[in-house]
Amino acid sequence: MGEMLNFVRDHFFHAAPILFVGALALAICVERFFALYLYYPMGRIEDFFTKVNNLVMQAKIDEAAALCDDYRRKPVANVVKSALQRAHLPEGLIRDGIQLSLQKSSRAILKRTSFLATIANVATLLGLFGTVAGLIHSFQAVTHADAQQKSAMLSAGISTAMNATMMGLAVAIPCMMAYSFLMNRTNSLLQDIEAAAVRSMDILKQRFYALETSGGSPSNDGERKAA
Repeated sequence: MGEMLNFVRDHFFHAAPILFVGALALAICVERFFALYLYYPMGRIEDFFTKVNNLVMQAKIDEAAALCDDYRRKPVANVVKSALQRAHLPEGLIRDGIQLSLQKSSRAILKRTSFLATIANVATLLGLFGTVAGLIHSFQAVTHADAQQKSAMLSAGISTAMNATMMGLAVAIPCMMAYSFLMNRTNSLLQDIEAAAVRSMDILKQRFYALETSGGSPSNDGERKAA
């Protein structure tokens, strides 16, 4: 650790870009962890769908949409609400609304995570750049040195150059681990909102079917078309 600090102090212009991308990666990791593990996930999701289903079957569409508003920060609730808001429209328009909501939620879930893979590659290349630059400087320095100094200067120069590679890898490896970890969570959330889209459409169709089989009628032609 002490040697690495000395490297940063003595070769700041080589270390600064690596430190910058490392700080950027850390900020992304913190933000994405908060979003994917605390902000977007919806607890007790089965209870939520049970309540929505009961309200829809009782023709309380507005109340079901209001329930979604209680979870307005959750992508699953937003997808369900997009279906409920178009419950009076033909089936094709309901599906279009759900698809638009899915695209919006997917963008929010996916954003910035892919930057971690890019940062990992950039950090590795910056480390190699510092290594090559350090080696070139070392060989140039020993060219004009006497025989007794050459060995010591060359060893010190190679040690400094290797520190650049190690710093780059020290940023790249955690970035790739965080990227894999967060992408696994991202894929899980994407599956949740896709399932929510299917369940929303299924709930509405159950409602329209129940109206028809009970001898009732949907509130308008749009609902009849959605059946």
